[in-house]
Amino acid sequence: MKVAVACDHGALVLKTRIKDYLEKEGYEVVDCGTYDNESCDYPDFAYKAALALKEGVVDRAIVMCTTGVGMSIVMNKVKNVRCALVNDVTVAKLTREHNDTNALALGALTVDCEKAKQICKIWLETPFSNGERHVRRLEKIAEIEEKEMR
Repeated sequence: MKVAVACDHGALVLKTRIKDYLEKEGYEVVDCGTYDNESCDYPDFAYKAALALKEGVVDRAIVMCTTGVGMSIVMNKVKNVRCALVNDVTVAKLTREHNDTNALALGALTVDCEKAKQICKIWLETPFSNGERHVRRLEKIAEIEEKEMR
């Protein structure tokens, strides 16, 4: 599986550790930046990751900033990207099973590195349940995207 990672200056340390972890676990990682801790604008890097996901360059994306909120907002502006801001493993599992999320947002202020690794592991390994109600709801989300994201 190919995974994009992206961050702003507030989550550079977390991104570096998550990238190393993913590579050790055998994932192919596409690093969408940032690459240093100089102040930068998170939308620039979230958008790179979102486009990589939308265009099929990667299978999933993990984005990080201080809270994860800004990155998740940007990701969810791109059609066919479903990003969840996650702070625990239960939500990581459920957001894959129920929502078939393809992007994960983490906050460097809200999760430490070890917890972030656990969240990533669960999120990457959990399949979508394909349950009828979940598929129906995703179809409704797709209809909203078609209507609103022209």
